[in-house]
Amino acid sequence: MKILIVSDTHGKHENLNAALRKEGPIDRLIHLGDAEGYEDYIKEQAKCPVDIVAGNNDFFSQLPQEKEIFIGKYKVLITHGHYYRVAMGTEYIEDEAIARGADIVMFGHTHRPFLNCGGEVTVLNPGSISYPRQEGRRPSYMTMCLGDNGDAVFEQHWI
Repeated sequence: MKILIVSDTHGKHENLNAALRKEGPIDRLIHLGDAEGYEDYIKEQAKCPVDIVAGNNDFFSQLPQEKEIFIGKYKVLITHGHYYRVAMGTEYIEDEAIARGADIVMFGHTHRPFLNCGGEVTVLNPGSISYPRQEGRRPSYMTMCLGDNGDAVFEQHWI
């Protein structure tokens, strides 16, 4: 199973479409907020099940602020992250994930990729596929693949 994880498209889809072409058929797409009203377009392009949460720029959106989903054997909390002060660090969002019994928490908002698989929960941010803010400012996304044994492998990708 292959999952494409993106965030912060902000209505700009050239790089999202490039990632979809590059990754080939995917089984699921997770968008971590700031789709800015383009949810239907993203779902149409993905051609697979899509989970999208609201970001701080998704004004008047009916999207949920966060969702708990299952991917294989993993309970996953997905959120944009702005309510958990992720720009200051991941402690609050990690604590929330642990309190909910999640194995993985995924967030966006900072436009900077982040992956920590060494704690009690796996914490990841794919960065922004449209407006990156990390050094080098390369648009980024992540994939999560489940092997035959059901274990997850995460990879950071750059456009």
